[in-house]
Amino acid sequence: MRRALALGVAAALLLVAGVLDRAYSLDADRADAQAELVALSHAADTADARTLYLEGAVERAEQDAADRAAVLEVRPAFIDAVAVFAGALQRAEGIVDTTAFRASVVSAQESVRVERVDPAVVTSATAAVQALTESIDGQAAQHDAAQPSVGAGQPGAESGGAQGFERVRQALDQVGGAGVGLYESSSCAGGEAPACANSGGYIKYRADIASWSMPRLQWAMAHELAHIYQFRVWGALNEAPAYASLFGSDPEFLANCMALVRGYPGSQGCGPEQQAWASAIWVGAVQ
Repeated sequence: MRRALALGVAAALLLVAGVLDRAYSLDADRADAQAELVALSHAADTADARTLYLEGAVERAEQDAADRAAVLEVRPAFIDAVAVFAGALQRAEGIVDTTAFRASVVSAQESVRVERVDPAVVTSATAAVQALTESIDGQAAQHDAAQPSVGAGQPGAESGGAQGFERVRQALDQVGGAGVGLYESSSCAGGEAPACANSGGYIKYRADIASWSMPRLQWAMAHELAHIYQFRVWGALNEAPAYASLFGSDPEFLANCMALVRGYPGSQGCGPEQQAWASAIWVGAVQ
């Protein structure tokens, strides 16, 4: 009886041990499965992250390629404009002082050379070179008329009347204002301003400026002509953030820079970015 009981107890213990062994084994299997699941989840997360990174990299590369293609697309027009400008320089040799023109084109070339992603920079530079070419050709074509028989400040020079008007008219024509209305008047800022432009598209001048030197008179007319071109894009101009950041929303400063890119520098300097932006106004573009 005792032997049978002992055998029963031993069998029960063996059964319990077997169950425990199986439980431990299942526990280990479950732990292994969980570890494998964690590893697979981590691998999946890593793969997803790598996929997102690669997709982003591909998207950035595609955008970069598109930007560069857009720049390359507009560069030929700039190259053509420079070639035309070179021809204008040859025609104006010995007739027009081209120092300021050359400096402006060199500045435009440098901005195009370093630009890789923004076609607007190249387009603005092209417009600047075209405006300079137009200005040189205008001066060269009217060279004879630009040499008045009675020089400014010399005895006999008239500041008003027909001769004075003719001289101011010549200056305006030479800077690209042929066809723009011109009137002698003392009404600009109550007579304080030597000249002013009207949003209706004409320019008024005080009689005494007809005795100015021709370069100064040309600058004044280029400045006033610039205001007329500003009026044509007035709404967009005043809404443009770059107008505020580059020029302080000052139309006089902008007009000086617009005159400069046409080869008529005043007393106020303009940087390359300001020149490039100002040149676009001549062709009706507000960046």
